[in-house]
Amino acid sequence: MALGDRVQMDGRAWEVSASDTDHRTLIYHKPEGEVTTRSDPEGRKTVFDRLPRLKGQRWIAIGRLDINTAGLLLLTTDGELANQMMHPSGQVDREYLCRIRGSVSEEQIEQLSKGVMLDDGPARFSDIVPGEVTAGHAWYTVAILEGRNREVRRLWEAVGVQVARLKRVRFGPVFLPARVRSGRYEELGPEDHRVLREDVGLSAHPRELTLTPLHRSQSSRSSSSSQR
Repeated sequence: MALGDRVQMDGRAWEVSASDTDHRTLIYHKPEGEVTTRSDPEGRKTVFDRLPRLKGQRWIAIGRLDINTAGLLLLTTDGELANQMMHPSGQVDREYLCRIRGSVSEEQIEQLSKGVMLDDGPARFSDIVPGEVTAGHAWYTVAILEGRNREVRRLWEAVGVQVARLKRVRFGPVFLPARVRSGRYEELGPEDHRVLREDVGLSAHPRELTLTPLHRSQSSRSSSSSQR
């Protein structure tokens, strides 16, 4: 359907129109142990349990984090934005803080930068930055351009490295603020929501198609004009 189209059924008529929609977007600091589903057959806590209630809308998770991964999760009522940010064509990068058991060699880093073959196809880190090294552990910040299931963990495992802790700290232009503690959320303002849409090539102001009922006189005029 397109703007201006008319739909008739059982003697009634509607015209396709567009309306501006106010959407909401949240930054949520997911703790380990929560699942990114609306309900869990095993009765585990879900990220949706803590979110504010909505009327006439629903929260959509932009990507997922597995139960053992903590950090930034974006949730929105804007389905168009969610789809665009998750789609591989959007090239929206995600950044993770990884705590690695043991040490990592230069050869392993080079492999992960060039790409390795996973069971669902080739994958690579678009960026790897070494951090602090402690007794028995090393920290790395890595970035990926996809959101496949457990992709960060599987990339490390592909070169024989085990991840002790994993935390997402950025999704596209959105960083996890230090003030948002684990299990808490913060709502983005309208301007931030517009920036997110523009960053993935969408119009700043979302418009949604709706059906507007027509009065009988309008419907008759439409029918008679189409018969001329």
